[in-house]
Amino acid sequence: MSKETLNQNGHDAKHTAFLTLGALGVVYGDIGTSPLYALRECFWGSHGVRASEENVLGILSLFLWSLIIVISVKYMVFVLRADNRGEGGILALMALSLSKLSNDKAKRRLVVMAMGLFGAALLYGDGMITPAISVLSAVEGLEVATTSFKHYVVPITIVILIGLFLIQHRGTARIGTVFGPIILVWFGVIASLGLVAIIRHPVVLRAVNPFWAVDFYLRNGWGGFMVLGAVFLALTGGEALYADMGHFGRRPIQLGWFAIALPCLLLNYFGQGAVILGTPSAATAGEFNPFFALTPRWALIPMVVLSTLATIIASQAVISGAFSVTRQAALLGYLPRVSIIHTSAHEIGQIFIPTINRVLLVATVGLVVGFQTSTNLAAAYGVAVTTTMLITTLLLFSVMRELWGWRLAPALLLTGAFLMFDIGFCSATMLKVLHGGWFPLVVGVTIYTVMITWRKGRQILGERLGERMLPLDMFVPNVTDETMEHRPVRVPGAAVFMSGNHQGTPPVMLHNIKYNKVIHETVAVLTVIVEETSHVPRAERVTVENLGHGFYLELRTTGFFLGRENIRITKRPGMAAWRQHLFAILARNAYGAIGFFEIPPNQVVELGVQVEL
Repeated sequence: MSKETLNQNGHDAKHTAFLTLGALGVVYGDIGTSPLYALRECFWGSHGVRASEENVLGILSLFLWSLIIVISVKYMVFVLRADNRGEGGILALMALSLSKLSNDKAKRRLVVMAMGLFGAALLYGDGMITPAISVLSAVEGLEVATTSFKHYVVPITIVILIGLFLIQHRGTARIGTVFGPIILVWFGVIASLGLVAIIRHPVVLRAVNPFWAVDFYLRNGWGGFMVLGAVFLALTGGEALYADMGHFGRRPIQLGWFAIALPCLLLNYFGQGAVILGTPSAATAGEFNPFFALTPRWALIPMVVLSTLATIIASQAVISGAFSVTRQAALLGYLPRVSIIHTSAHEIGQIFIPTINRVLLVATVGLVVGFQTSTNLAAAYGVAVTTTMLITTLLLFSVMRELWGWRLAPALLLTGAFLMFDIGFCSATMLKVLHGGWFPLVVGVTIYTVMITWRKGRQILGERLGERMLPLDMFVPNVTDETMEHRPVRVPGAAVFMSGNHQGTPPVMLHNIKYNKVIHETVAVLTVIVEETSHVPRAERVTVENLGHGFYLELRTTGFFLGRENIRITKRPGMAAWRQHLFAILARNAYGAIGFFEIPPNQVVELGVQVEL
């Protein structure tokens, strides 16, 4: 092997290690801090069961096999393979499913699109609850150390959350660099504490046998089913692993899970089970917290501090996921344009979206104020994520068949195995709807309505504009024909007319000629196509089609002509009146093309175009 090859391999290994550390800080914080509340809610939550030895072993077995089947096999082995040019998330999965479905399969395309959009919309509700419950559960650890902090838990949580959202503009790369080592320490500490407890009570290792999970249901019946909603708390953050793939790539995320996150989580959960079995009073102590019970009394305050830092980081996974989903939705035409700030020159998925950041901040603080405790929030948590995970499995089946070319039998067999867990968890968490689970559902339905309204509105708008659009190959010869009696006057300078359809004459160009009676000596029709990659080769960045009559630009003397559609509500078929009003509001508040495409503001001319929906 040559020296150059060795150097390259060493560089690749360092880069992968760096990305893996960053992934720990950004991607694994959510699922990594689930031990703070997941096992506790199984015994002392609203649907908790008695803390007997059989129940402890049964629930630990459920934790173990759920993490293996759902996260390790479903997400790490299969779902992460379904990347849309490096991007992950349910919208990427939807796009892959649609890419191989022909237009003659209209019903299937509609079903796939509806599932993908609703699953993506539900992630916003998760993005609001996760920071609230994660930070709140850690700060509540202060009450274990001393009751003096009881009245300060909520204010401290709010201050921490505000600080978290204020640093988002620095980007996930920088945040991951800072957060990664902290989460690495976190995993090391919780694994060590769990291992000590397991050594003292090794009986918990019997839970590795899946028999205990089956036995748990046979003995507890309906009560065993209800506790599934709490068991699922150990899996929250699983969907964010896929949504955040564009930030770090598949390999670093897989390495972080199998080498660090999974073994450390299992050690801690089993350690908590050992503490419950070794503490006779635990069965009746309503305030008992098995996570903090692992910690020696002298280390409680440092552990609360570390837990708080870890839960701040935990919130990063869903916040970054919300940014990724928003970017994909906007580029796919399901949401209005928003300001997207790229924070990395190498990873296209590392972005910051100020609008989403502000919305999540307000919603998260509101949830903390409204629910007050992590137990109350746990009663509302999981509804959105379980539904999204169920939809992900169904879309994965479509990708297996349409994109990967799997035969029906193996695709059904694997999908059926995943659905056993997904349907069980989803059904159990639906019991939480009346206890606060309605909140993420309302958020999801609202955003879904916005998505389908914007998509439909843009489609109708395109059709209305197309009705009056003239093909460019007809327009150019006519407007420059010297034999025309009333042809426009050619004036010095250059003009760029932006258009979403490179075949048609932009309406703003027609309006300029109609009312100003002029056409510039140099004219360009500019269509911008966003590629799903961090860099485009220089030779592929610009494609110029010369339509004649001068297409050479001098930027300093160029004017950019943009059209702004003014929506008029009508009774024409297409959308209900209330959806037309919603679309008009979204259109008025969409981020303008000037900022989105970074056009020099002092060289822009905007012309309004009245369009009847």
